[in-house]
Amino acid sequence: MSMLASALTVVALVAADQTALRAAPRDSAPQQAVLWQGDSLEIRGEKGDFLQVYDHRRERAGYIRASQVRVQSLKPEAAPELLAVVRFLKETPGSEALGIAYAAAYLRAAPAEAIGAEVFDALGQMADRLARRASTGQAGRAGEVNAAHLEVAAAYGVTMTAFERDGQIQLCAGGEAQRRVLALPASAVQKALAALALTRHECISPALTPVERYALDNWRADVLERVELGALPEVLKNRIRLRQAGVWASLAYQRARRPEVGAAPVQEAATRAVDALAAINKAELMETDAAAYSDAAIRVGASRWAAAPGASARSGKLSVVASAGEPGQTCIALVEARQERRAPLVTRCTYGIVWTASATANADGSALSLAVQSSDTWRELWVFRKDGESWSVDVLPPGVETPTLGYVEFAGWVPGGREVLAAREVKVAGRYRRSFEVLGLTHLDTRKRAERPEDLSTFYRWQSALWKAGTVALR
Repeated sequence: MSMLASALTVVALVAADQTALRAAPRDSAPQQAVLWQGDSLEIRGEKGDFLQVYDHRRERAGYIRASQVRVQSLKPEAAPELLAVVRFLKETPGSEALGIAYAAAYLRAAPAEAIGAEVFDALGQMADRLARRASTGQAGRAGEVNAAHLEVAAAYGVTMTAFERDGQIQLCAGGEAQRRVLALPASAVQKALAALALTRHECISPALTPVERYALDNWRADVLERVELGALPEVLKNRIRLRQAGVWASLAYQRARRPEVGAAPVQEAATRAVDALAAINKAELMETDAAAYSDAAIRVGASRWAAAPGASARSGKLSVVASAGEPGQTCIALVEARQERRAPLVTRCTYGIVWTASATANADGSALSLAVQSSDTWRELWVFRKDGESWSVDVLPPGVETPTLGYVEFAGWVPGGREVLAAREVKVAGRYRRSFEVLGLTHLDTRKRAERPEDLSTFYRWQSALWKAGTVALR
């Protein structure tokens, strides 16, 4: 906004989209520009049913019907009226640009000592909602409206960050308003909503370096930690805990990547993630939070082995030995438990985190499963298998799509040495899928699948008690 526009004591706010700015005070006059809800105009005169105005954003003068704008005083006595309109528009989807315009008008009109957290809470929520709407990738007129509203919001200083995710541009509000809410005296609900907006998983840039991501996740955990849960309704408590579960699960993975951190902080982070998920009050979980619940569970499931104490990597007749490979690489050697000093049966290296405590061999020592986490939200299952006199290792990913969100884990051995049980949760094309499967040991192909263990007799009969006690798939 120009200095002249900032000095105005009366403005005209455009009330509807695609409002015409005309060259003369009549409907048949040529159109100078198309205006959108929330556009702010300087009033320079009046002629009949029209106002003579100047658009500082487009640097263009013209006429507009008086009924298409709301004339607002920017004097201090008008501040309560402006704030009342902001309260109404805050809960009106589709009116974010107009609401942001009214919030900006209130901030110009109100005395500094009267400005509290409420207007920033509303401003942040509207900016956040506008960013989510614009990220849906709508085409046609809806897309044109979204783009225009983003430009209106930008004219008032509302910043957006943009990056590509899954082949589509993700927009996120800059968060300046929410940071003000956290800094000012505010209600517990307002601070909780601000914390949720600032810690969204989908608003983390994929271009962050590991160091930047680690710092950001520590900051996100700290922001959520400051929320006073005791003063919140159960619905909001659940949402904070779901977010905490995902953030701590990510921190568990990132701490595990840093040997200098030590084992205790890794276990602490994973335990906090599991505890946050376990604390969800399912009776108060809203239908709209179902996706967030599945999302948090998968994140926790991917990192849950970090919560296990430093158990032995020996399982029955087999054992795995970890050693350093290339920089950042871990190599896993499979050995016979009683002959660890002999040559390994088979070796495989990875840049992921190998959870050796997860190693589980079958009864006759002809196969062993191992959990390997390649990112904070993606955990694979390695299966070492004896074929004749030779050994091989196969990798089973949670899904065949681009690694985003998922885990697959060992759930039990089927007697006979030909099948293994697995539980799998993955996000595919925006949908969450959970399954319990019987896999052929030779090719790790799915022979039977069900959405519940009790619907699969083989799975229900031979599921591992250790898996059943620790998994989040049975939540």
